[in-house]
Amino acid sequence: MISAAAPTASAVSFEHVEKRYGAGPPAVRDLSLTVPAGEICVLVGPSGCGKTTTMRMVNRLVEPTSGRVLIDDQDVAGLPAVELRRRIGYVIQQVGLFPHLTIGQNVAVVPNLLRWAKADVAERVDELLLLVGLDPETYRDRYPAALSGGERQRVGVARALAARPSVLLMDEPFGAVDPIRRERLQNEFLRIQDELGATVIFVTHDVDEAIKMADRIAILDVGGALTQYDTPNAILSAPASPFVEQFVGADRGLKRLSLSRVGDLPLDQPLLARVGEQRAAVRARLPDDGAFVLLTDGQRRPLGWLSREALNADGPLSDTEAVPGSALLQPESTLRDALSALLAADVQSGVVVDAHDAVLGTISVDAISATLRVDPA
Repeated sequence: MISAAAPTASAVSFEHVEKRYGAGPPAVRDLSLTVPAGEICVLVGPSGCGKTTTMRMVNRLVEPTSGRVLIDDQDVAGLPAVELRRRIGYVIQQVGLFPHLTIGQNVAVVPNLLRWAKADVAERVDELLLLVGLDPETYRDRYPAALSGGERQRVGVARALAARPSVLLMDEPFGAVDPIRRERLQNEFLRIQDELGATVIFVTHDVDEAIKMADRIAILDVGGALTQYDTPNAILSAPASPFVEQFVGADRGLKRLSLSRVGDLPLDQPLLARVGEQRAAVRARLPDDGAFVLLTDGQRRPLGWLSREALNADGPLSDTEAVPGSALLQPESTLRDALSALLAADVQSGVVVDAHDAVLGTISVDAISATLRVDPA
C-alpha cells in the first residue's frame, strides 16, 4: 500500500526541450525554464504557441522530440507513464468527471488505484469536498449530471488533489464557466493553494488570468519560443520585447492592480446588526456620525444596509428591511476585479466576505484607487 501522507512540492524543469510533429516547424522550440517548488507557473501566449503541448510533456501525454523534462532532477522519461500520471494532478477545462460514478467515487479514483485503505479514502474525499466548498453530506452521493458547471469544476480540482500530488497541471481549468463563477473559482483555487503549496503549471490564453494566478509567467510566441519568463510584476514593469509589450497590453498600469489583492489592504469595519436584534440596542451602538448599519444573518452573512432612520422605530430587525447593493468581494479578489465590480454596481464600497460568506469588512473605491498613485518602485 502507498502511504496517504502528503509529499512535499516538487520543482519542475525543462532543459532544451523541443517538440516537432513531422517535418514542420517545432511546436515547442528549445525551451529551458525551472518552476520552483510550491509556485504557480502560468504558460500564456497566442494560439499555436505550444503552451498545452509544453504542459502535457510533464506527465508524458506528449513526449518531447529532444531535451529533458525533470521533476526534482529526475527525468520523467525514465518513469513508467502510468505511475508518473498517478503522481501528478491534472485538471482540464471540460472537467472529465465519470458520469456513472458519484462525486465521492470520482474524487476517490486515484487513491483507490493506489490501494489506499478505505477509511483513508473516505476521510480524504470529505476533506477535499470541504476544501473546495462543497458540503460532503450534500454532494458526496450525487452524480455529476446533478451539478452546475462551477460545481463540477470544483469536483475536478478535488479529484486532481486527491492523492496529494506534488505537481498539479491545469489546462484552462476555468475557461468554460461564466465570468462571475470564473472569478470565484480562481479565488477559491488561490485560497486552496495557500494551504497546499503545490507546484502548479497552469495554461491560459488570458493574460489577465495569468497575472492574477501566477507567481511566474512564461510568455510563449507562435512556434513555442519562450519570450519572457519572470514574475508578473517584472513583466508588467519591463517587457522583454515589443511582442511581450503588445501581448500584455497598453493598460499595463491598470493591470498592476491585479498584482495586489483585497486582502492586502486594511479593511474598514462597518457597524453590524443581526436579524432579530432590537433596534434600540443597535441605536445605542451607532456612533454620532454613523449613517448606515450592515444587516447580517446569524452566520454574519450580509443581507444589506439599514439607514439611521430605519432604526428609529422599536422592535426587532427584519431581513426584509435591508437595502442590498454592495458588491460582495473576497480577500483573494484582485484590486482590479474589485474595482471593476464596484464600478459595475455603481457603489463606493464593497463588502468583503470569507469562504463561508461571512463579513470580514468593507473596502472603498478610494482605497483601491489610492494604490495606483503609489510608486511601484
